[in-house]
Amino acid sequence: MTMHAKTQTLVTPNGERLVVLPEAEYNRLMELVEDAEDAASIELFKARLARGAEEFLPDWFVKRSIDGENRLKLWREYRGLTMAALAEKSGVRQPFISEIEAGKKEGSVATLKKLADALRVTVDDLI
Repeated sequence: MTMHAKTQTLVTPNGERLVVLPEAEYNRLMELVEDAEDAASIELFKARLARGAEEFLPDWFVKRSIDGENRLKLWREYRGLTMAALAEKSGVRQPFISEIEAGKKEGSVATLKKLADALRVTVDDLI
């Protein structure tokens, strides 16, 4: 990287060397750092996606989630499961799943964990 701005080096009384540069040059360097961090985040996401630790969600899922629709219901539908199938996979009774999806009950952490495991998501994804 070529520095176009004039810099100045100062030495503190305890011997620490400091570089002073124009604010515009500092801002340019910070943008480069942010770009590098963004690129690293993208590569990390790609690696997690390749090993199945991340997944893309369809727009209908995102829109309905933003609109406040029940996350358990969205994940169940996204996974292509009926309430009965989710009940069988999770060990949670179907009527209770229905009540959680309708917002009538919240479900304990243990229940949400069973449902999350059956849907291959985290508990945080459901709340």
